[in-house]
Amino acid sequence: MTTWTVCLTPPDAPDAAILLREYMAEMVRRWYGRPERPEEVTAALAEMPSDDLAPPTGVLLLACRDGQFAACAGLRWRPHWAELTRVYVRPAQRGTGGGATLLAAVEAYARAAGADRIRLDTRADLVEARALYARHSYQDAGQCSAD
Repeated sequence: MTTWTVCLTPPDAPDAAILLREYMAEMVRRWYGRPERPEEVTAALAEMPSDDLAPPTGVLLLACRDGQFAACAGLRWRPHWAELTRVYVRPAQRGTGGGATLLAAVEAYARAAGADRIRLDTRADLVEARALYARHSYQDAGQCSAD
């Protein structure tokens, strides 16, 4: 049986940087509707950095499947709530439980930090992510409960 494991990782760690770049490459592809150019991904990473996904402003979780990093999710801390961002599962691993595993871990971290709700940072064109959130009883893409 294949299992997913989750760990906290600084966003500048090599494995985290690779997954965050893959995430941003997918965002660029969807934005432009064509294959991304490396310089576009680099510019997007600079414009929307993930360095705040580390204590004390947030956390970044990486998920492994079969010993290989395959997914990530970040939380940004806000007073009494958290913002969920950078949720990404490598395409080959989608549909294998990685998203659900990450959501469960994110919710546990948010509760432990005292957050009473999670708000999603997602785009309308991220249909896979929005479907994942809906399956896990998130009410709306703008404001969602972690309960």
